[in-house]
Amino acid sequence: MSRFQRVRDNLRRAYESGRESVRIARAERERQRDVEPEVEFAPPPPPDPLDNQSTTSRDDAEVPHALRIAAAWSWRLIVVGVVGWALLRFVGIISIVMIPLAIALLLSALLAPAVGWLLKLKVPRSLATFLVLICGLAAVAGTLTLVVNQFVDGLPNLTDKASDGIRQIQNWARTGPLHLSDAQVDKAIDQAQSWINANTSSLTSTGISTAATLAEILTGGLLVLFSTFFFLRDGRKIWRFLVRLFPVNARWSLSDAGDASWSTLGAYVRATVLVAFIDATGIGLALVILNVPFPFPLAALVFLGAFIPIVGASVSGAVAVLVALVDQGWVIALIVLGAVIAVQQLEGHVLQPLIMGRAVAIHPLVVIIGIASGVVVAGIIGALVSVPLIAVLNTAVRRLARRRPEIPPDAVVVTAEPPAS
Repeated sequence: MSRFQRVRDNLRRAYESGRESVRIARAERERQRDVEPEVEFAPPPPPDPLDNQSTTSRDDAEVPHALRIAAAWSWRLIVVGVVGWALLRFVGIISIVMIPLAIALLLSALLAPAVGWLLKLKVPRSLATFLVLICGLAAVAGTLTLVVNQFVDGLPNLTDKASDGIRQIQNWARTGPLHLSDAQVDKAIDQAQSWINANTSSLTSTGISTAATLAEILTGGLLVLFSTFFFLRDGRKIWRFLVRLFPVNARWSLSDAGDASWSTLGAYVRATVLVAFIDATGIGLALVILNVPFPFPLAALVFLGAFIPIVGASVSGAVAVLVALVDQGWVIALIVLGAVIAVQQLEGHVLQPLIMGRAVAIHPLVVIIGIASGVVVAGIIGALVSVPLIAVLNTAVRRLARRRPEIPPDAVVVTAEPPAS
C-alpha cells in the first residue's frame, strides 16, 4: 500500500469516529429529554424586605418608605443645627476677635485690586501693601475729620431748630386734629422725663464702662490693621496652607470654591462702595440744592448706611428727611423724601443689577432675612457682614456642588518628573 492510500484511510477512520461520537451524544440528549418531566416556570419569589439597603431589621422594613426618608432627613438636620448652634456660640465667645477679622476680610477684598496694580509696577509686595493701607487710612481719617468738624460747627443751630420744632409739635397737638389739652401734653412730657430719670442708672453704667469699651475698640482697630496687612500680603499663602489641611481628594474642590468665593466677595464690596458713593452723591446734591444743613455729614451717613443693603439706605435717608423737617419745614422735607426715594429706586432697579451682575445676585427676601438675623446675632456688625457672608456661601456651595472635570482617556498628562528609563 502506497503512502497516499495510508493517509486517506486514516482520514476516513477519523471522520467516521467523529460522526459516531456526535451520533452517540445526540442519542443521549434525546434519551434524557424523554426521561425528565417538563416543569412550568414559576414566578420569582417576592423580594425579602430585609434586602432593602435602607433598612437594617425587619422592624424597619415595616415602616413606610416616606417616613424612613423623613426620619433620615430629620436627624441629619438636627445634627447640622446643633453644629451650627455650637459654631455660633463659639463665634459669640470670641466675637472680639471674629468681628475685626471679618472687617479685615472686607477691607482686603476692597483694597486687593490696588495692591495688584502696584505689583504690576514691580513694587515689592510688602511695600505695596503698606502704601495701600496707609492711603486708605488717610482717606478714612480725612473724611471723618471733615464730617465731625461740620457737625460740631452746625450742632448749636440744629439744636435751636430742634427746640423750635418740638414747640411746633406741641402747638400742633393742642390745635390740630388731636385737640390735646395742656394737661395731657404736660403729662406726656412728664412721662418722657420720668423714663429718662428711671434709665439714668443704665446710662451711668454705660458711661462707666466706656473706658473698657474704648479699650476694646482700640484693640479691635489694631487687629483690623494688622489682619488687613497680612491678608493683603500673604492671603494666598494662608489659603493654600488651610487647603492642605484637608484630604487630597477634596483640595481641588475647596481651592476652586475658595477662589470663586473671594472673587464674589471682592465684586460685592467694590460694587457696594460704588453704589454707596452714587447714593451719597445724589442725596448730598439734593441737600445742597435745598439748603439743608449738614449736607456733607448726611451724605457721609448715607454712604455708610448703603453698606447695609435696603435697610441702611432707608434709615440714613430718613435721618436726612428729619433734619430737613426740623430746619426747613414740611415742604422741603417732602422734597428731600422724594429725592431719597428716587435715588433708592435708581439703586434697586439700575445700579444693583448693572454693577453687581449675576455673580452676587441675591433675592431681596434673602437679603432682608439675612440682615434681620445678623442684627439679632451680632447687632450692627451682623447686619454689615450678613449679606456678603450669604453671597460668599452661595458661591461656595454652588462650586462645591459641581462635578470635578474628568480627564479624557486620550489626554496627555504632563509631569515635571522625567519618565523612568
